[in-house]
Amino acid sequence: MNHTKTSLTFQQKVKVLTKLYEGGCKTEKELQSLELSEMLKIPNISVPELSIIVALQKSVKAHTLYSYLGGEGNEQQKQDEGSSNCLE
Repeated sequence: MNHTKTSLTFQQKVKVLTKLYEGGCKTEKELQSLELSEMLKIPNISVPELSIIVALQKSVKAHTLYSYLGGEGNEQQKQDEGSSNCLE
């Protein structure tokens, strides 16, 4: 696994979360209701960051935000396939 790429991706996600929070989007419900016109009002938001916001919205809706932030795939699918204990 390439930890540098994963770390950079995580840092980008955290940067976007910070921009969202500073822009007034502080809950999952607010994130879900955020529309493109509102996203474009976030100061210094870039097109790649807009795609991260959309991915965050999808992850929150699917209850897979933790996996998304960690760079893993669908945690629901993994739980169905195997153990749910993170220490195993």
